[in-house]
Amino acid sequence: MKIVTTSQMREADAHTIASQGVNGLELMKRAGAALADEAENMLDLRGKRIRERVLVVCGGGNNGGDGFVCARILTKRGQEADVVFFAEKTSAECAEAKNRFLQLGGKILTQMPKNGYSLVVDCLLGTGFHGELSEPMKKAIAGINALKAQGAKVLAADIPSGVDGDNGCVREIAVQADKTLCLGEVKAGVYFGDGIDYAGEVLRADIGIVFPNGNYATLLNSGYVASLLPHRKRNTNKGDYGKAAIVAGCKEYTGAAYLAMAACLRAGAGYTTLFTPAKLLPQYMLKAPEALLVPLCKGTKMHFEDAELDRLLGYSSIAYGMGMGVSKDVAKGAEYLIENYTGKLVLDADALNSLAVYCAKEIDNVFAKKKCDVVITPHVKEFSRFTSQKTSAILENGLYAATGFAKKHGVSVLLKNAVTTITDGEKIFLNTAGGAGQAKGGSGDVLSGVIASLCACGFSGLDAACAGAYLTGKAAELAMEKYGEYSLTARDTIEYLGEAFTNIQKCE
Repeated sequence: MKIVTTSQMREADAHTIASQGVNGLELMKRAGAALADEAENMLDLRGKRIRERVLVVCGGGNNGGDGFVCARILTKRGQEADVVFFAEKTSAECAEAKNRFLQLGGKILTQMPKNGYSLVVDCLLGTGFHGELSEPMKKAIAGINALKAQGAKVLAADIPSGVDGDNGCVREIAVQADKTLCLGEVKAGVYFGDGIDYAGEVLRADIGIVFPNGNYATLLNSGYVASLLPHRKRNTNKGDYGKAAIVAGCKEYTGAAYLAMAACLRAGAGYTTLFTPAKLLPQYMLKAPEALLVPLCKGTKMHFEDAELDRLLGYSSIAYGMGMGVSKDVAKGAEYLIENYTGKLVLDADALNSLAVYCAKEIDNVFAKKKCDVVITPHVKEFSRFTSQKTSAILENGLYAATGFAKKHGVSVLLKNAVTTITDGEKIFLNTAGGAGQAKGGSGDVLSGVIASLCACGFSGLDAACAGAYLTGKAAELAMEKYGEYSLTARDTIEYLGEAFTNIQKCE
């Protein structure tokens, strides 16, 4: 499934009109019909002789025109569909749709009613909204939310009004939808920022939009991830599935090393080895007997010695940085691996934080010497420190927050947020699997372990990041069915990784 920006959607609309012999009014009819169908689904009216009151809230753009078409169709089907209209100017197509609604005897209100409707259809602003809301729009949105508070269901067309269609930002107020029906393709704003919390259930209606050739973001699903997971031949051995090294831990963060190691064991690598400071090794004895335990350096924290890191160079994949603490030695170790290792390197957490502190002015030079397939897995704040960008700028860039860095340095970036973005600078994938229960310490360590394991099995860094994010999210979803989002722990996610793999492989 494509995920598109508002400008990409406008280009696709224009391309469809030019290449398919349809006009804007025809597309509006299709969009309005899709909204009417979903409105009836939400009210469970199909085939029933029940008359419900529906309020369609329209602005003056084409989104409002979709609403007028929706109201007209619902009226013709026997429902009581009123429109409340907020606009001084209208597009030509919206004006035509409005006139046809009036010709049918439709009722247009000039103020938001305070009660009496079972469903509200939000066609107020649409994807064209950016910036600040006018006072009339604020009042209209507040009115929609007040009707919802009284029990009305809310269906948003394309994007809840007040939500930025590209990055999901909500500045003051936005419509709180039960469902958002994206017309043509899913808009990026329903998954980024606050959009994911305002959109409710996200649906897509095919209205015959034809997209020009281009590079569009893809929403990860079970079918795609299953295609990345080959069934294993019976006549194989552990040597066929690679060796994964987990380089993690310090005195203060011993749990990170365990979680990454345990997750790696569950995700397919033939060998999993934990490299950690020597004085920490006893803490891991027999906690995961399938893994090898190797001292990386003396003491309880990382001390850089190139001879020690040379032992890692023969591994198929390395995950480096989880719970290691921020230090110059950690940064030097990351830099050494980037420049000398030729396998697949996953840099997480304190690897990135240490590079940000001690190599901030030399990041370009460090990656210019890269010999390996690198995946970095920052959350937004870590990415801000690592790239010297403001957090607000990263969030405002939505789909393209990480593409510039990935392309410039030839790395794959997995940017963790409520919805994770994965990119190599050309391809962009979104992962929506998972939930709020993962907003706890240790979740990132599990993800790094899974990605390293898949890399050891032979996945490219980009494919491992995509499959790892989705599998970890699905495992968390399964665990939350038992433990709930409040009580989920990173260990629970590891427990359900096997079931996540099994379920996804059935979708192939």
